[in-house]
Amino acid sequence: MNRLARPEIIHVGREQLVEAIAGQLALGFRLALVAAHEDDRAGADATFRIVHVLLGTAGERVEVVVEIPRSDAWLPTLAGISYPAGRFEREMRDLYGIVPRDHPQPYRLVRHGHWPTSFHPMLADADPTPYFGSHAGFPFAEVTGKGVYEIPVGPVHAGLIEPGHFRFSVVGETIVRMYQRLYFVHRGVEKLFEGREPADGIALAERISGDTAVGHSLAYVMAVEDALGVEVPERDRLTRALLLECERLYNHVNDIGALVNDAGFGIVNQHAGRLRETLLRHNARLTGHRLLRGAVRIGGADLVAAPDLDLVASVAAEAAELAKIATDHPMVANRLNTTAVLPLERARTLGVLGYVARASGMTVDARTEQPFVDLGPAFRTVTADAGDVRARFDVRVGEIAVAAGLVADLSARIAAADVAAPVAPSGGGGAGLGVVEAWRGTLVHRVEVGSGGVLTRVKVVDPSFHTWPALGIALADTIVPDFPLANKSFNCSYAGNDL
Repeated sequence: MNRLARPEIIHVGREQLVEAIAGQLALGFRLALVAAHEDDRAGADATFRIVHVLLGTAGERVEVVVEIPRSDAWLPTLAGISYPAGRFEREMRDLYGIVPRDHPQPYRLVRHGHWPTSFHPMLADADPTPYFGSHAGFPFAEVTGKGVYEIPVGPVHAGLIEPGHFRFSVVGETIVRMYQRLYFVHRGVEKLFEGREPADGIALAERISGDTAVGHSLAYVMAVEDALGVEVPERDRLTRALLLECERLYNHVNDIGALVNDAGFGIVNQHAGRLRETLLRHNARLTGHRLLRGAVRIGGADLVAAPDLDLVASVAAEAAELAKIATDHPMVANRLNTTAVLPLERARTLGVLGYVARASGMTVDARTEQPFVDLGPAFRTVTADAGDVRARFDVRVGEIAVAAGLVADLSARIAAADVAAPVAPSGGGGAGLGVVEAWRGTLVHRVEVGSGGVLTRVKVVDPSFHTWPALGIALADTIVPDFPLANKSFNCSYAGNDL
């Protein structure tokens, strides 16, 4: 299993787009990414090319491509058949000015109120220094009725947390509706990739979301390799899988402590923090960096030391013990159980990913659906059915045990694998896709490399883009004091979403 099959590419006109996407969804594919491209940038023939990437459950990949004139830049909305498509369309309208006709929510997603109406930053002729006005508000639906009041939270929060605005409509302590406004840290990441040499994009990918350095850099590198036709030796693919599991370990260990801390059980959080620090130091010994940066390269991956399997096993065992101590405590169980429930059907409709999806009974996991290496019997997908905070906690605990077992198994396989010569990029250009199961869920990069060997387009979809909308659904009928607990159980990335 070196490289997955090239995607099936379907070209349609915009009149056939809805039917084409609906047909793929009916076959069991899910819409993973929508990328706009400004191909011909001048003259009467200037066009946009929009690529819709759909993923199957057995390695299948389909791209539905439509071209439209820039002078008449609109598409029929897909929001009626796919909730994620509706959000991709709003993002595309903000960044490129492509209008999703008849969209049920024709509001800004990325751009805040003080962004100029005609400013679309991904366009080649976008003003690099636009005037940002003083108006920074945004519309939201007010809930009215007897006893309803509002609680605004953020965008500036206490502690080391990224900015996001949450507005609660509340009766008593019960949340009737929660509106969220993100995109306070939009950095123009996709624009920053343009014109770089492929190897120079790795450092940028590692910094998209700091706790997902391996996930983003690996998805990016795999997309470049797919575009250039690079074959990756098995030993390097095994090393990449090991790095992903090391990243999953330290993040999940941190989360189980933070979750019970929001339930008032701070002592467990202190011990979880100690275990996280142990793993971060182990990461530094493995790769030279606490967050595992610098280990993934085009054509391979490198370790500077072998994993300490006794240390990893010890941390996993302690994490399991901490989890049991926490959930055996009636106070913690009372806070976690039946809190912020995300039902299976809502999770499926919204296109939720990762541990949030698996805690609601979905089995979506790129390690089985879009694998780049066979993980063998050491791997199993951890799921739960309740869809509440407790289920999201339990899935993390199960994934810690699985990740520790995978680290041991992959280490043995790496030691036994042949060392192949480094594989150099073939040169030239092309388009490629990288799909990995990062610790938050399935993460996708799509890359286009021009004939000159530089990046012309990089589209990034962090799993948080798909999962953030589900938080408001889960919070219905939850009490306000449980918002930090529910939010932490989702633990979506602000930076990964706000590119």
